Amino acid sequence: MDRRGFEMPGLTLLTGATGYVGGRLLLLLQQQNVHVRCLTRRPEALEDRRSATAEIVAGDVLDRESLPAGFAGVDTAYYLVHSMGASGNFEEQDRIAASNFAEAATAAGVRRIVYLGGLGNPDHQLSKHLRSRQETGDALRAHHSQVIEFRASIVIGSGSLSFEMIRALVERLPIMICPRWVHVKAQPIAIEDLLAYLTAALDLPTSSSQVYEIGGPDQVSYGQIMQEYARQRGLTRWMIPVPFLTPYLSSLWLGLVTPLYARVGRKLVESLRNPTLISNNLASTTFSVRPRTFREAIARALINEDGEFAATRWSDALSSAGERRSWGGSRFGSRLVDSRTVVVSVPPEKAFSPIRRIGGRTGWYYGNWLWTVRGFIDLLLGGVGVRRGRRDEETLRVGDSLDFWRVELHEPGHRLRLHAEMKVPGRAWLEFEVTPCEKGSTIRQTAVFDPLGLFGILYWYGIYPLHQCVFAGMLRNIARAAEADDASRRNAAVTEHASAAHRHVEGHV
Repeated sequence: MDRRGFEMPGLTLLTGATGYVGGRLLLLLQQQNVHVRCLTRRPEALEDRRSATAEIVAGDVLDRESLPAGFAGVDTAYYLVHSMGASGNFEEQDRIAASNFAEAATAAGVRRIVYLGGLGNPDHQLSKHLRSRQETGDALRAHHSQVIEFRASIVIGSGSLSFEMIRALVERLPIMICPRWVHVKAQPIAIEDLLAYLTAALDLPTSSSQVYEIGGPDQVSYGQIMQEYARQRGLTRWMIPVPFLTPYLSSLWLGLVTPLYARVGRKLVESLRNPTLISNNLASTTFSVRPRTFREAIARALINEDGEFAATRWSDALSSAGERRSWGGSRFGSRLVDSRTVVVSVPPEKAFSPIRRIGGRTGWYYGNWLWTVRGFIDLLLGGVGVRRGRRDEETLRVGDSLDFWRVELHEPGHRLRLHAEMKVPGRAWLEFEVTPCEKGSTIRQTAVFDPLGLFGILYWYGIYPLHQCVFAGMLRNIARAAEADDASRRNAAVTEHASAAHRHVEGHV
């Protein structure tokens, strides 16, 4: 039975599960106990998603012969594939892929295809990307009798391509050069609302094809979205219009200041010149979804990013074969991350002991004079400095002050997360996690910084070489302290055992 008490549709096929929307949709379908089969070219990329309700099969929508096995027993199929990042003629690739998919679905007796496309008035001169998204829907309908197509504008959510571009521009540039597309109107939708439409399509009572235009209630420009993001992040930004920037020059500019690489950036910029607005209310009269405003969507994206980050285990997110080292650390949303591990030959509770005693009179295991200098600078800036110490030298609890940190999470013997209360241009955390391994225990130390604007980014990169030295030394000495403490305990136990044996012999003599 489904969440509303009706009979559940059969097996659901999902493509694009390694992408942004598809990955979120997979998690949501799993939470709703929908039996999902993921069709992907790289099954190994989804192995960690395999579960009692999710299976993984290999298949490529550009290879017609690889598809039939994936469609066996499928009732509804989600088509969340596009070739935006491909080189060459991506429009032709999209048409071939959609035709192959729809033909395989029809041959297998699939009841319904659900597709996510892009908003844009087809009577106007659309960009190649938007035109391709709509032609993909046409190709699906040409080969299958029931296609539910959703057309959306900007998706607001941590990880969305458009949202990450907006975020990077606002975070990094106090003064922004604004091409004409910054003033083009769009109708953004929150990722949660988009997913609500996609899941509602599973049991939509219809037997024909239909196109639904979806979006939030606001028609706003990209510039207005940027200013609202800046407001919610507490940033002041100036926007200077520069009308002569071509899509090519604009994409190169984006490649310098955002995570987008030039090929994707160019296709995205070409699409941004088209208004993406809803032209009818069919979706609102068919579905019960009531989308958030763009302000609420941005607020939700920032809140959800905090939740996703807090739930992340860096031992899962980073390769167990070793981190990919890059100057400045790795990124997670707007956060900059320095994460490193060490293996110690002691059990987890022993490995956690030095971590439990960190700060206060024990110190920080490396460069204590540097921590003292940092505390003095903090005092000069009006911060708390290091004068607070800690409540107890042996025990910790959530909410404790610890020098210029605050205990945000404490799982005894396993995990400690500290939130910085020193004066910094952003937010900072320091986390330690201990997990068992074949050789004893793995200690992971993760420093996280959520920079506030350009000054925050400059602050991180400016002190990163010092962080490299301090954090590496800290982890190294924590490992040594754990092993030395364990060796000391074993020696003490051996000595005590020998003394007891000696006393026992003397007693008999």
